Amino acid sequence: MTDRKWIPWFAAWLFVLAGNGAGAETFRVATYNLNNYFLTASDTRAAKTPESINQVHSNLLALKPDILAVQEMSGAAGLKHLQAALKTGGLDLPHFELITGGDTNIYVAVLSRFPIVNRRSHTNDSYLLHGRRFRIGRGFTEIDVQVNESYRLTVMATHLKSKRAVPTGDEAGMRLQEATILREKIDARLRAEPNANLVVLGDLNDTKDAKPIKALRGRGKTALLDTRPAERNGDIVAPAERAASNARNVTWTYFYAVEDSYSRVDYILISPGLAKEWIKDETYVQTISNWGLASDHRPIVATFTAAD
Repeated sequence: MTDRKWIPWFAAWLFVLAGNGAGAETFRVATYNLNNYFLTASDTRAAKTPESINQVHSNLLALKPDILAVQEMSGAAGLKHLQAALKTGGLDLPHFELITGGDTNIYVAVLSRFPIVNRRSHTNDSYLLHGRRFRIGRGFTEIDVQVNESYRLTVMATHLKSKRAVPTGDEAGMRLQEATILREKIDARLRAEPNANLVVLGDLNDTKDAKPIKALRGRGKTALLDTRPAERNGDIVAPAERAASNARNVTWTYFYAVEDSYSRVDYILISPGLAKEWIKDETYVQTISNWGLASDHRPIVATFTAAD
């Protein structure tokens, strides 16, 4: 006769595993500045070379994101071209949001394998700086993506003002104002749903200790967690150090040729609710041959369990 004494214990063990998301599906979220994905030249930007475009496709096909935020997209034609190329390579991201703000030269886009069920993107916000009014340069996406029947993700993607000096205003002040407005959007979302699964990502054009990044992350119970993707290059990082913001692993995402410098300006920030589903070991900066042929940025990716 079978001994049934172990059945209650085994059932309890399965319940614990289910609560921890064991066996649940996972999904990848990535961000990538494409460095002017222009098929033809515009008044202000040169056309991207075929070799560079092909390398962008190769990088993304190797990364295999389920949700992808891109910056410096040329518009609807460029987005459709990218979608078609990725689909041909086996990465189908049919759902999208494409926006811009005051800067109509380049766009921010989010491509998704999963359906977009709500759209609340922001493209007309403005601010006062030194007595002048400015419109947000590239806007902020705010969309809800239905990953599965029971799991929904809010995606806010942006491309903050660059460090390039402009005659109309102070670039650092402009970037801080944009970050402050985006933080207001984040706060509104978290007030409406404190446990929301929220990811904020994109090219933020500043380092982690700069005022715009600090303002965007926020403080207290609603502070966003910096996932800080790093290279998976074989470096041994002590477990206690891995969660630290100053761990000595390689995290740069951007090469600035004028200064011959490498810095981290691309981010994936997550809400406290989403942090519970974050898979740290599957969060990284892509390292791949000829990365610089595609862009002056490297893509980053974070992975999550699709179960609250």
